[in-house]
Amino acid sequence: MENYRLFLLFLIAALAVGFTSVVFVLRWVFYFKEGLAWDGGLAEFNWHPVLILTGFIYIQGIAIVVYRLPWTWRCSKLMMKFIHAGLHSLAFILVVIALVAVFDFHNEKRIPNMYSLHSWVGLAAVVLYALQLVLGLCVYLIPVTPLYLRAAFMPLHIYSGLFIFSSAIATSLMGITEKLIFGLKDPKYSDSPAEATFVNVLGVLLTLFGALILWLTTHPSWKRPGEHQQQSRLSEQEASADLPVGSTLSTLGSTDKEACCDTQKRHCEPDGPGQ
Repeated sequence: MENYRLFLLFLIAALAVGFTSVVFVLRWVFYFKEGLAWDGGLAEFNWHPVLILTGFIYIQGIAIVVYRLPWTWRCSKLMMKFIHAGLHSLAFILVVIALVAVFDFHNEKRIPNMYSLHSWVGLAAVVLYALQLVLGLCVYLIPVTPLYLRAAFMPLHIYSGLFIFSSAIATSLMGITEKLIFGLKDPKYSDSPAEATFVNVLGVLLTLFGALILWLTTHPSWKRPGEHQQQSRLSEQEASADLPVGSTLSTLGSTDKEACCDTQKRHCEPDGPGQ
């Protein structure tokens, strides 16, 4: 990998900022609100921001960049697919629980559902996430899916994944602002009480986390190499280690030709999402 140390720096920063965001939202609901419960009250509603931020943002962000972790490049592509799909599935389960919590709270308190821009964009993002998950499982984990279909679907899969992730962060920013405006009465949100300042910092952390994940995902030099490239590099390393210096160059040349011929004979599967 090119600029490995820089990649590691960005990765550590992203994980640290994301984890700090999770700590912040827990601090918000336990210190400024009524904690967590499942009783139809505000404590049940608090599951909504906690699970959305943990699942829809933090875990989804990790799932997006998991293909780019260089120490996983020796793992099989199938294993990485299962890890990628498993993280997204876990995130989706948390999102569903978060939606149940907020709808149950609204119904219990006789608050109208689906009236705000936050709810419209949020539900649209969840529906798109469900479609993305189902299509991804069908296209990339079912062995009978033709390779040309996988290759054709990959650009849309990558774009929609990044779009949904960005939408989740934007929706969360709208949601926490909406909650502060409606929830803070004395003092009001405009008076900048401690809770407002604390949650505004949380919003900045979410924005920074999104920026770091998008940079890690779209940086071209940190892309996972294709399987044929990895096999070629491994062959070169083995040849360099086992053969005398004089014969190494000729052997490497023949290895490159064989790898090239293999690539031309078969259609390699397209790189996975987030690469």
